[in-house]
Amino acid sequence: MNLKSWRVRLGIGLVAASLVLYVLHYLIFHDFHHIAIYTVHDIAFLPLEVLLVTMVLHELLERRAKRELLHKLNMVIGAFFSEVGNRLLGMLATFDASAVDARQKLLVRPDWTPKQFAEARAVFAAAQHPIDASAGDLEAVRDFLTSKRDFLLRLLENPNLLEHESFTDTLWAVFHLAEELEARPGVTDLPATDLAHLGGDIKRAYAALAGQWVGHLEHLKASYPYLFSLAVRTNPLDPEAPVLVSE
Repeated sequence: MNLKSWRVRLGIGLVAASLVLYVLHYLIFHDFHHIAIYTVHDIAFLPLEVLLVTMVLHELLERRAKRELLHKLNMVIGAFFSEVGNRLLGMLATFDASAVDARQKLLVRPDWTPKQFAEARAVFAAAQHPIDASAGDLEAVRDFLTSKRDFLLRLLENPNLLEHESFTDTLWAVFHLAEELEARPGVTDLPATDLAHLGGDIKRAYAALAGQWVGHLEHLKASYPYLFSLAVRTNPLDPEAPVLVSE
């Protein structure tokens, strides 16, 4: 045991203080019987005290800390969609051969309930989403992700994201797509086999992004209605979304 540890010194000091107070009590009142009764009483209550502190109070503090961490993570997710996610989701949707049907599933409305958000995620995740890597602008996607590379790296360096596994997986899917596109000397006139490979990477990032985006909007609706209103009016999957407030 390291006697220089502040915890050890604190423990020794507390025990010594307790002994001094017991001795002082005996010198003043000369009643060892009274000291023994209350000592045993305090020791008997100690297991209950440990139960209350370690199992009840600790659990409450842990829940509060988790809520605060999730709040911070939701702020990070919001920054991601403002900086990268919203625009990227719209760009990747152009590669989806069923884009019209996909958009219909994610036309989030101001009056959506938690059940509708859950159903939208489930329906979108279950859809096939046939991706045609030649249908969209691969060069624009590559240039956009390259310009956001430092931002994505800073997000991946955030240790708190380990608490949000699905968002971390989404970041990795996006980052992998960026690396695939950057690794090629050019993204035009690619062979069909390479386009098929990129199609798989696009589909992975697209599906993960859409699921996170719906979850993010559900969080905004519950906690930040004014941000939710803007998100609905700038839906990247709704080309007819009116950004101007008309009602």
